[in-house]
Amino acid sequence: MRLLKRSPTGHVELTLFDDDDPPRYAILSHTWSDGNEVTYNELLAGNSNGKTGFAKITFCMDKAAEDNIEYSWVDTCCIDKSTSDELATAVNSMFKWYKRAVKCYVYLSDVHVPDEVTDTEKYRITWEEAFRRSRWFTRGWTLQELLAPPVVEFFSREGKRLGSKMSLEQEIHTITSIAIQALRGQSLFELDIEERMRWAVERKTTRKEDKAYCLWGLFGVFLPTLYGEGEEHAMLRLREEIAKRQTHQDALNLRITHGIATVEKAESGS
Repeated sequence: MRLLKRSPTGHVELTLFDDDDPPRYAILSHTWSDGNEVTYNELLAGNSNGKTGFAKITFCMDKAAEDNIEYSWVDTCCIDKSTSDELATAVNSMFKWYKRAVKCYVYLSDVHVPDEVTDTEKYRITWEEAFRRSRWFTRGWTLQELLAPPVVEFFSREGKRLGSKMSLEQEIHTITSIAIQALRGQSLFELDIEERMRWAVERKTTRKEDKAYCLWGLFGVFLPTLYGEGEEHAMLRLREEIAKRQTHQDALNLRITHGIATVEKAESGS
């Protein structure tokens, strides 16, 4: 995976690391703005400063520096999306990358906090309604970006900290209907399959297939990306893979149960 770091001269650089052993890093969660995000090639070419999306990259890196985290990851520029193989790898790795991050910073571009408000916790009334209505809660990919990281912190467009997944869990539960135990880090595989599916029903993605692809991490599924197959077929493949894994797990549980019963019977007869 590629990670962002500031050079001694202050320039933003990309460094490639072994995906199995990266250094500590922070990660950004945000909603995209068409034509304003900095791509991988633009960052390499140094053509990124003029785009508004560059401010989100520096925001993430600045917050990471404050938290003594040297590296950062931002989806717009750390993946070369012009390469289909790399894009497919990224889609399958996304949940893992967010889960492994030391911190996830959520940048809410549609939540404004007045300049005079310095204590956002005390004056929640100034931003709570905008927080509940934020576009971030309506997007498909942000579902796993909320659930996978151990620490998630929310910020307004001015960079003011609004709270964390923990301090805002009741509000987030009300907005998303996601179970509190899931927000607190309980293994998603312990929760009902259909419950997890329901969390994403009203969420939207730019590409139809991503309605299914953005759920792979929630079910531990790894599949080829087939952009062009459509939402219905992509969802069918997801369902089939979940069912296949469930059948395998049931068979494994049965063998384990049978093995325990055999041992207990042998012990009782000895």
